[in-house]
Amino acid sequence: MPLIQADRLTKTASILLIAAGASEEEAEIVSRHSIGANLAGHDSHGIMQIPSYIDRVERGHIVPGAPFEIIQESDTTTVINGNWGFGYAISERAMKMTIEKAKKSNIAATTIHKQSHVGRVGAYPCMAAAEGMIGMMTADSGRSPKSVAPFGGAEARLGTNPICYAIPSNLDGAFFIDMATSAVANGKVKLALARGQDIPEGWVIDKDGNPTTNPQDLYDGGVLLPLGGPEGHKGYGLSAMVEIFSGLLTGLGFGVEASGRHNDGVFMVAFKVEAFRSLEVFKAEVDGFAKYLKATRKQKGVDEIFYPGELEHIRAIARSRDGIEIEDSTIAKLMVVGEKYGVADKLQLD
Repeated sequence: MPLIQADRLTKTASILLIAAGASEEEAEIVSRHSIGANLAGHDSHGIMQIPSYIDRVERGHIVPGAPFEIIQESDTTTVINGNWGFGYAISERAMKMTIEKAKKSNIAATTIHKQSHVGRVGAYPCMAAAEGMIGMMTADSGRSPKSVAPFGGAEARLGTNPICYAIPSNLDGAFFIDMATSAVANGKVKLALARGQDIPEGWVIDKDGNPTTNPQDLYDGGVLLPLGGPEGHKGYGLSAMVEIFSGLLTGLGFGVEASGRHNDGVFMVAFKVEAFRSLEVFKAEVDGFAKYLKATRKQKGVDEIFYPGELEHIRAIARSRDGIEIEDSTIAKLMVVGEKYGVADKLQLD
């Protein structure tokens, strides 16, 4: 797999999105978030998603330039209808609004419905952490096709339903947790398939309910399992709660509608730390807590203990320096889209 610098990938994604009808602002936001996922090591949410977004634009499932509509609001709450716009652009704008409200009122919460894929959920709460706040966000796929079985089930009823918390600190990298409530994000199975790799047992069961290590089985009628393996009732319970915050509270509902249109329902919150105690004292204690965790006596075969979010920071430094590995199949798909829109000669995929 070739190594490609992040700026070249960002430019490539932006060229393709603009060619497909996105505004320059939308293309910049979607490209920045997507390649940011690659930099953090989450290639499943990176540039490989761009062809699927363009396909959704072509089918009318994503509407470039869709109005950002505030349905109702108060000093501390906002309800947003994204009107099927790019989820990255809508959720970034919504988090900025939530942060501004929390600056004035100490805490603010927002729900969003009718928007497309928001990508890596961790990017948004980290915006709040950078402003001295604790950020939280949950997301689900609304009433689009599901991929995760309830604990003990053999058919899909839930999305991967991620949840994220981000904490302000003085650490080099953000202190945060961003996780699917399924055993793994759907995109990581897709990535394994694109790279011709097996997946670990415990991620997926096939259409007959049998454990499998073949990623193709997920797309041939199989389902993802909830987080936790034998204790999967915990991941299942978390997933159900995320569905309530991001599906029911937003008004999207649950289940699957016939259109198959992907829509990410989102619930986000920002808490101003200074409403509870000194921000600087708190950040210093988070730093100390991270060092305390890292100083734990290690198990055999473990070289280092990382605080939550540290690995993404380390990967981002390395990939910014060395480039990002992109599988040949993804490059081929990007080139097909480029040729379709007559911009293949402008793509920077080498």
